[in-house]
Amino acid sequence: MKKFILLFLSLTIVTSLSFAQKYKIKFASLAPEGSTWMNVMKELDQEIRKQTNGDVGFRLYPGGVAGDEKDVLRKIRMGQLHSAGFTGVGLGEILPEVRIFDSPFLFRNYNEVDFIQNKFFDKFARGFEKEGYILLGWADVGFVYVYSNNPVNKLADMKNVKMWMWEGDLVAESTFKALGISPIPLSVIDVMTALQTGMVDGVYTSPLAAIALQWFTKTKYMMEFSLADAAGAVLISKKMFKKLPEDYQKILLETSKSYLEKLMLLSREENQKSIKALKDQGIQIVASPPADQMKQFYEAGKKARRMMVPRLYPLSLVEEVEQALDKFRAANER
Repeated sequence: MKKFILLFLSLTIVTSLSFAQKYKIKFASLAPEGSTWMNVMKELDQEIRKQTNGDVGFRLYPGGVAGDEKDVLRKIRMGQLHSAGFTGVGLGEILPEVRIFDSPFLFRNYNEVDFIQNKFFDKFARGFEKEGYILLGWADVGFVYVYSNNPVNKLADMKNVKMWMWEGDLVAESTFKALGISPIPLSVIDVMTALQTGMVDGVYTSPLAAIALQWFTKTKYMMEFSLADAAGAVLISKKMFKKLPEDYQKILLETSKSYLEKLMLLSREENQKSIKALKDQGIQIVASPPADQMKQFYEAGKKARRMMVPRLYPLSLVEEVEQALDKFRAANER
């Protein structure tokens, strides 16, 4: 009887809280339950509820239960979902020019990533708003590296790799074309089988993802020199955002930005720990190429960025980002 009373009281409290919440934001992510991504989103949810007296909160759909990023976008447009965490691929479906952040050999460290993301935040926020979305904050996946069964130390070594390419991704297609290799396009879910059969023997992803996807078990080497920084962000539909009172809009914007900055720092720490874990599992780190070879990679990256004009973004944006980076590097090399 006592257990029944406690259960009844618990259900009553949960039900009353549910009714008290005026604005429920349905959020989807490919990140699994228990991951840093979802843990930080839960913290954000609790803080938002606290600051709005329980009026605003998230309902979280982790682990891809709402579908892949294209499915999620469709559901947001239909009003079935309101918000999501996207990689650059999903973001590019809404605002193609944001893929500039995914372009190869653009960034050399996280200081550069943070500088450019902050500098262009307002520009891209306006772009997303025109398309019906509000940018709550950046949440990049981290630097992406090449994993292969043959060591890659210079551009010519890439020709010895049967490289996988994310099917339908123009950024990846342009990158490998600029590098002078012909990749094998496959969906992400087919990569492990392709590695097992020898169809491909080279992949690219973040260190954390290489472990999570177990791709590292079928490769021997990892390039120390990163291929790109993988972009990411959290968006909410403008329609849902505008339903919130102005003071709650401000709380959501400010609090989300703070927690997503925390998420990026934690993700970067996890990726760094993952590199050590990969070493411990026998993956050999191929040292960065000498300066003359690195220059060839940077030139290939510059070529790839221009190959995506105008399909993804205008040349003026490419030049604006490159010039801003050049000035930032010059100022920090003094």
